[in-house]
Amino acid sequence: MTSIHPTAVVADEAELAEDVEIGPFCVVGPRVKLAGGVCLRSHVVVEGTTSIGAGSTVFPFAAIGSPPQDKKYEGEESRLEIGSDCTIREHATINPGTRGGGLVTRIGDRCMLLVGAHVAHDCVIGNDVILVNHVLLGGHVTIDDCAIIGGGAAVHQFVRIGAHAFVGGMSGVENDLIPFGLALGNRANLGGLNIVGLKRRGFEREAIHALRRAYRLLFAQEGTLKERLNDVESAFPDDVHVQRIVSFIREGGDRAICTPRGAREV
Repeated sequence: MTSIHPTAVVADEAELAEDVEIGPFCVVGPRVKLAGGVCLRSHVVVEGTTSIGAGSTVFPFAAIGSPPQDKKYEGEESRLEIGSDCTIREHATINPGTRGGGLVTRIGDRCMLLVGAHVAHDCVIGNDVILVNHVLLGGHVTIDDCAIIGGGAAVHQFVRIGAHAFVGGMSGVENDLIPFGLALGNRANLGGLNIVGLKRRGFEREAIHALRRAYRLLFAQEGTLKERLNDVESAFPDDVHVQRIVSFIREGGDRAICTPRGAREV
């Protein structure tokens, strides 16, 4: 049975599934959809064309679906889609999309956005992603499954972060981070592979060793990155994890690839 605290303000047009819980002093707008089991603890604002998936919990003072912080935004209809079983902690902010980015911001299932995290317009976040306290994502950022962004890190607009990657706390990420990569620093450089994360995710020893060999070859000093990428693709034709890195680099984006300090990038 849906529970709405007497002090909450919920628009009549909002779509609430069974077992939704809306706590004290929450505000829910008319174009909001809350799936079964969603819990807004208290003092939560959800507005805009926003959907939150089943079993997700939003903690006090989070602002979900507020207009994008983009001077080019002119009030066009856009969406925010949040998946199932997500945890959104205190003071987190998430903005919907804009015309310049496909009109949607999307967050996958089982994600955790900790205190003060900010997800800007047109970001696309995969499943099982963790944004630690006060992480800042610029507009149009893409983060693939199972990545972790450390506390206080800032990710530049249009940056792509690959699956199972790890960004160290307080890092500034201005270039794309390969899948399984580890990035650290004021202007983050690639610091190796996210070995701890791979072990925690149950990757086999042989798979990790193969990724290490591919990494050393990919970021060697000899040749250009394009040449080394071709070598890695040929040397590991049947390794799905290595080929995931190859595909990520080949797809490209608006930013360069994050490389080890001093590595050749061309």
